[in-house]
Amino acid sequence: MFSYLNRGSVFYRNVISLALPILFQNLITTSLGMIDTFMVGSLGEAPLAAVAQANIPVFIIQLVIFGLQSGSSVLISQYWGRGDTDAINRCIGIGFYLAGAISAVFALVMFCFPEQLMRLLTNNEELIPLAAGYARIVGVSYLFNSITGVYTGAHRSMENPQLGLWIYAASMLTNTFLNWVFIFGNLGAPRLEVEGAAIATLTSRIVEFAIMVVYAAKNRRFRLKLSLCLRPDRALVEKFFRFATPVVVNETLWGMGTSMYKVIMGHMADSTHILAARAIAGNVEDISLVAVFAIAGTAAIVVGREIGAGRRATVYEVAAALNTMAFLCGAVIGAVLVVSAHTWLPAVVYPLFHLTPVSASIATLILTFTGALMPLRSFDSCNTVGVLRGGGDSRAAAVIDVSAMWLVAIPLAAIFALVLRWDIVWVYIAITIEQLVKFTLGLTRFRSRAWINDITRAGQ
Repeated sequence: MFSYLNRGSVFYRNVISLALPILFQNLITTSLGMIDTFMVGSLGEAPLAAVAQANIPVFIIQLVIFGLQSGSSVLISQYWGRGDTDAINRCIGIGFYLAGAISAVFALVMFCFPEQLMRLLTNNEELIPLAAGYARIVGVSYLFNSITGVYTGAHRSMENPQLGLWIYAASMLTNTFLNWVFIFGNLGAPRLEVEGAAIATLTSRIVEFAIMVVYAAKNRRFRLKLSLCLRPDRALVEKFFRFATPVVVNETLWGMGTSMYKVIMGHMADSTHILAARAIAGNVEDISLVAVFAIAGTAAIVVGREIGAGRRATVYEVAAALNTMAFLCGAVIGAVLVVSAHTWLPAVVYPLFHLTPVSASIATLILTFTGALMPLRSFDSCNTVGVLRGGGDSRAAAVIDVSAMWLVAIPLAAIFALVLRWDIVWVYIAITIEQLVKFTLGLTRFRSRAWINDITRAGQ
């Protein structure tokens, strides 16, 4: 029954060699978020909740950029399997144009209308000025981060995930040090608190962008050709939009949907307690997901490479092995998370963030739901982000991912929380239903094998 898992040691060594740098990169990025949360949380629950709300548009920007990365990887991983580096350069160029334009629009809105934007996200008057001051500065950082993200994502698709690991490690160290300087006013700097965290983020994004530029100029494994990046041909632009647009739309709508849960929470009674708890639980959840997302990212690379190299006969079993690995990994992580949420996290971690008893109990509830859903979420992530997209089936992946959220879970969460005024537990019941729907639709699509497409062929 599970014979497809017998793929030999070479296969699993290759998966591990690709997954580990992605895992460590994700861990660095997530740890940075945890460090930010810890430092801002030491200022009190209101600053912590304010930064959580201000990061909603930032989160959407990140998801759009991730969508561009994932959309590009649909093509780049298959072109890499074919050895077509000119086409890869053109794909990167398209990503640069789109990422730069989208992040510029977000940065402009966050800089010029921060208070108006924050009022859309919460009606808590205590949080709005704090969130607006943070948003005005941090939005600019994603002009730099978006370009860096496209470039490192392309290298990940070309089996060089180590680049992102080193760039984001440097970014994390810079951000952490400058947080300490500007939030608390160390080394003679003014004590800027929430705005200091934003300045640290902006500076670290400039540093990672500078490292990327130097690497691109010196790297010999893959030559970045600006003449191709700046003038991609029309045929490839059309192909990029055909296969990448569903991914970008998918990630944007998924990001907006995830943010809608936070908006719903921001309009519930005791929103300060709920948002503070969600900020802590969200960071713990993100750390728990780094291995899952590493497997999903690896699946996209491996599936795309296999199809691009013409090895279609083995793709289904390779993908099945990766999906199974993700499910089992999620089961182990979920069990550990549930146990931790009821043992050492309340005793050790929550006090570090000065959570009140009410916020602490909400955080435990959130993490219990998160852990219980982890096996399904792990399968869904690997199958949608890795297998279906890597196979060129980005439209079906988008429909599965978005429909379960926007047509089922978000309406239910809004009715439970804002109309019926039920407890926060009902928001997470709606999220549970979302994962069940995704699992059912995703497994059905995977078994159909209709997702196996060579999109680099002429006429595709």
